[in-house]
Amino acid sequence: MKIPLHITFLNVPPSDAIEAEIRKRAEKLDLFSEHVMHCQVTVDAAGKHHTQGRLYEVRVDLTLPGTELAVSHVHRHEDVFVVIRDAFEAAVRRLQDYVREQRGDVKTHEVPLHGHVTQLFEEGYGFIETPDGREFYFQRDNVAYPDFDSIAVGTEVQFLEHVAAEGLQAKRVTAGHQIPGMH
Repeated sequence: MKIPLHITFLNVPPSDAIEAEIRKRAEKLDLFSEHVMHCQVTVDAAGKHHTQGRLYEVRVDLTLPGTELAVSHVHRHEDVFVVIRDAFEAAVRRLQDYVREQRGDVKTHEVPLHGHVTQLFEEGYGFIETPDGREFYFQRDNVAYPDFDSIAVGTEVQFLEHVAAEGLQAKRVTAGHQIPGMH
């Protein structure tokens, strides 16, 4: 961490043991991202519960270049060390998600395009035109449903766009209401 850890105790007397546990867990955040600039941890006593003892809340706020991540759900438990563990585990998951997103590892679902078949050739390929006038090449192997021989000029289709060196191509071409893998 580039900026020191900041720990705040609210309605709880400061404790060396609690602070040591928080420091130990905060140091591990650097294993998941070297870009963590600041970590603010707040330990709060939520008051007395009728049947149990004191409940604790721990909030972890992380600052990274251009963003802040906060574990916004409350971790309540009678044992402050359990609450610290749960809060930091949630913070690690948020940090891992953020790092994956920044690297581009997060899968995005492609949105299918719509168009109609404008040309078909016996050699097993054809062309699809979208409403905006773009033309996409497709081959027999790119037809997911029904088979290539069941498609005719004018058939309305859905497909996934693929940009290749040769130009725009249609992948997973599907006609009718059966769109495999797309709901």
